[in-house]
Amino acid sequence: MSGSIHAWSTIASAFLASSVEAVEALTVVLAVGVVRGWRSALLGTLVALGLLAVLVAVFGRALGLVPVTLLQLVVGTLLLLFGLRWLRKAMLRAAGVVARHDEEAIYEGEVLALRGGTVRLVSHTRWDLVAIVTAFKAVTLEGVEVIVIVIGLGAVQGLLVAASLGALAACVLVVVAGVLLHRPLARVPENGLKFVVGIVMTAFGLFWFGEGIGLQWPSDDGAIPGLIVILAGASWLGTRIAARVTATAKGIAIRGGSL
Repeated sequence: MSGSIHAWSTIASAFLASSVEAVEALTVVLAVGVVRGWRSALLGTLVALGLLAVLVAVFGRALGLVPVTLLQLVVGTLLLLFGLRWLRKAMLRAAGVVARHDEEAIYEGEVLALRGGTVRLVSHTRWDLVAIVTAFKAVTLEGVEVIVIVIGLGAVQGLLVAASLGALAACVLVVVAGVLLHRPLARVPENGLKFVVGIVMTAFGLFWFGEGIGLQWPSDDGAIPGLIVILAGASWLGTRIAARVTATAKGIAIRGGSL
C-alpha cells in the first residue's frame, strides 16, 4: 500500500513539474514555427529530443554505479535548488512583487523578436538556422530540467519508471493540446502549479538531503507530508507578508510622488 502511494505521488509530482517545463518549451517552438517556418522548428525540436534521449541513456546507466548515500545527497540538493527557485518565483508573483508568468505575452515577444521587430510575417522555404537553433535551445533547456526532475523524484526511491511516465504523460498532453489549439497554453495556471510543485520538490529535497547526511526522520517517509504542510504554511505566510510590504511601499511611493 505504501509503495503504491509513493508511486502515484511520484507520478503526480513529475506530471505537474514537467507540464510547466513543456508549456514553456511549446510556447517558443510555436512562435518559431509560425514566424520562421515549421520545418526548421521541427528539425530543431527533433535534434534536441535526440540529445535528451542520449542524456537519459547516459544518466540512467550512471545512476546504478552511485552509492545510495551519495545519491541521496545529490538528489536532495538538486530538488532543493529546483524547488526553492520555483517556490520563490511563485511567492513573489502571488504577492505582486513581480509580474505573473504570461505565456501569451511571452509568445508575442518571441514572435516579434523572430520577425526582427517588424509586423511582417517572415516565410522561409529553406532551412532556417535561427529557427533551428531557437527551437533546439528551448527544448534542450526545458528538457534537461525535466530529466533532473525525473531523476530527483524517482532515483532514490527506485521509481524512475513512475517518474518518467508522469513526465512523459505531461509532455504528450501539452504537445497534443498545443497542436490542437495552435496557440500557447495561456490558461494553464502556471503560477499555481509552480507553487504546488515547488513545495513538494522542496519537501522531497529536504527529506533526501537529511537521509544522505544520516538524519533520522520521525515516521521515516511519513515525515514528507509533514514537511509539505510546514512549507505550505510558511510559504503562505511569507506571501502575505511580502504582499503587505509591497502594498505599503507602493502607497508610500504614490504619496511621495504627489507631494
